[in-house]
Amino acid sequence: MSILLTFLSGTAEGLWWAILTIGVYITYRLLDFADLTVEGSLPLGAAVTAVMINAGVNPILAVLISFLAGCAAGFSTGILNTLCKIPPILAGILTMIALYSVNLRIMSDKATVTITSETLKEQTMNLLKISNVNLNSVVIGVIFCAVIIAVLYLFFGTEIGAAIRATGQNKNMSRALGINTNVMTVIALMISNGLVALSGSLIAQFDYGSAIVTMGQGSIVIGLASVIIGEVIFCHKDHNFAYKLSAMVFGAIIYRCIIAFALRINIFKATDLKIMTAVIVAFALSLPVIKEKLAIRKMKIAHIKENAAQEGKKHA
Repeated sequence: MSILLTFLSGTAEGLWWAILTIGVYITYRLLDFADLTVEGSLPLGAAVTAVMINAGVNPILAVLISFLAGCAAGFSTGILNTLCKIPPILAGILTMIALYSVNLRIMSDKATVTITSETLKEQTMNLLKISNVNLNSVVIGVIFCAVIIAVLYLFFGTEIGAAIRATGQNKNMSRALGINTNVMTVIALMISNGLVALSGSLIAQFDYGSAIVTMGQGSIVIGLASVIIGEVIFCHKDHNFAYKLSAMVFGAIIYRCIIAFALRINIFKATDLKIMTAVIVAFALSLPVIKEKLAIRKMKIAHIKENAAQEGKKHA
C-alpha cells in the first residue's frame, strides 16, 4: 500500500513538472537553444500566482497571467540573443539573474509567500468530490498536460510552428527560405518560458502551497533529465510530434517517481536530493551511449551466431 501511495505521489508531482519538461523540450530539442531562463521563470509563475490569489484574484486567471509573465521572461531572453547578439547560455543567465530581483519585488521582498486564499487545488477537489490530494492532482495534471499537448501539436503544425522547427534544424537554410529566424527564436522562447511559469504556478498551488524565490534552482537539470529519460525510453525517429510530447510527460513522471522511491530508502536523506539528482541526470545522459553499445554488442553476437551457423552448414 505504501508503495502505491509513493507511486501516486511521484506521479502527481511528475505531472506538474512535466509542463516544465515540455517547455524545456521546445528550446532544447526543437530550437537547439540552451535556455537557463527556466530557473527564473519557474519561481516567477509561482510568485505571480501566490500574490494574485492572496489579493483575491481567481486562481484560473492567476494561472493565465503567470503564463503571460513567463512569456515576457522568454521575450527578454530572445531579444538579448537576437538583437544584442548575446550567446544563448549567457542571455538566459542574464534574464535568470534579473528575474531573481523581479520575483523578490513581486513577493514584497519576502523569500516565501504562503497562499492563504482558496487555490485551484481546493476548487477542483470540491468540484470533483475527490478527497485524496494526490489523486486530485493526477486527474487535474492529466487534463492540463493533455490540453497543452493538443494545443502545441496543432500550433506546431501551422506555418509558424513549422518555421520554428526549421529554425532549430538549420538557421541558414531557414533564412534562405525567407524565414525570419530571429522572430521564430523569440516566439519559441516565449512559449517555452510561458509553460515553465505555468508549471511554477501549478506547483505553487497543488504541491508547495506557497511561492519560494529559490524554487527554480536546479529546475533546468530536472527538465533536461526528464527530456532525456522520455526520449531514450519512449521515443523513436518515426514517432509523431504529439507522441514525443507525451513521452516528455512520462519522462518527468519516471524522474519524480525515482526521486520519491529513493527518499523512502533509509540510507538516503532529504538533504541527499541534489546528489540523487546529479546521479539520475548523469545516468540519463549516459543512456543513449549505453543503448548504442548494447545494440552494437547484440549485432556482434548475431553476426558470430550467423558465421557459426554458416560454418556448421559447410562441415555438414
